[in-house]
Parts: sequence; C-alpha cells; structure tokens
Amino acid sequence: MDGNHLFTEYFLVRLLINTVSMVLLVRVVYYHTYHKRDSFFTFYLLNFIVFLLSYMLEKTKAFDSMGSAFGLLAAFSLLRFRTETITSKDMTYLFIIMTIGLTNSIMKGSVIEIVTLNAMIVTAVYLVDGNQLMRNQKTKTIEYPTLDNIKPEQQPKLIEDLKQRTGLDIRKITIEHIDFGKSRAVIKIFYY
Repeated sequence: MDGNHLFTEYFLVRLLINTVSMVLLVRVVYYHTYHKRDSFFTFYLLNFIVFLLSYMLEKTKAFDSMGSAFGLLAAFSLLRFRTETITSKDMTYLFIIMTIGLTNSIMKGSVIEIVTLNAMIVTAVYLVDGNQLMRNQKTKTIEYPTLDNIKPEQQPKLIEDLKQRTGLDIRKITIEHIDFGKSRAVIKIFYY
C-alpha cells in the first residue's frame, strides 16, 4: 500500500470487490427476497462510507487493533439504528453491509482470500434468507368479521375461509383477541 496516493491499484481492486459484493447482496439476495427498494440508498452509501473511512483510517495508521474497527462499526450502528424503527432483518442486513465494507477495506490478505470471504458471506445470507434452506414463514394480523368459526373444533373451516378471503397459503393461525360486542376477532395468520 503506497503511503502517498489514495487511488492505488490496491484501493481500486478492493473497491471493486466491495461493490460487486454489495450488488450481489442487496440487488440479488435482499431485493429478490423482500422486493423492497426503499433501503437501497442506505445500504449502498453506508457500506461505501464505512469502506472509505476504514480505508483512510488504516492508511493513516489510525487503526491500531481490531477493537478500533469494531468501535467504528458500533458507532455507525448506533447512528443508524437510533434514527427510525426498522425490522430485525433490515438491522441484520445493515450490520452485514457495514462488516463487508470494513473487512474489504482493512483485511490483510490476497485478493483471492477477500473474494472468498465475500462469497462466503453472500452465499450464507442467500442460503439462510433467500428461502433456500428453509422457507420464510410470514405473519399478518387481520380482523375477522364474524365469530362463527373461532371455536377450536372449527379451526380447519376457519383456515379454509381465510385462505379463500386472502389468497394466502395459510399454515397456522392464532386468535389474538375476541370482541364479543362487535362480533369480530383479531387473528394472526402464518403463511408462506
């Protein structure tokens, strides 16, 4: 690593590896699973800023240990997680994205080792969250307009009625609340 120039071959190769990893993780894995684009800006830019800041701190020898790197990661986590309520999966993606930026910028190792590490991370996320090893069961809470089928012995009939009304592949239900005055129930449905 040349101490006089920022845009060295070392920097550009690592930036390319980082960018390709992010496109695979965010555009291929995350978007394919959730079909949400509202977090793209946050994911890409947070990764890029962590990558640049970590690289510059490493270049100036401001990182004296791995503890400094995790301190930086924790600082970014606090800044991001305190701004709004986000799902635990989105928080996990944010942590992975910051970790990728951090490791790609300061990890000592060959290009092959860095590419392999990135491939392992993206593959693990794809297998776990991309419905490859296990299907992601989703939940919704809905209001059911009648109390006719809420008895335990009529649960199969209730599930069938909910399947027809919602068009979802419902596997299980739980009755959260019953309002006898208004003759309705709040039901949590579990579906694929």
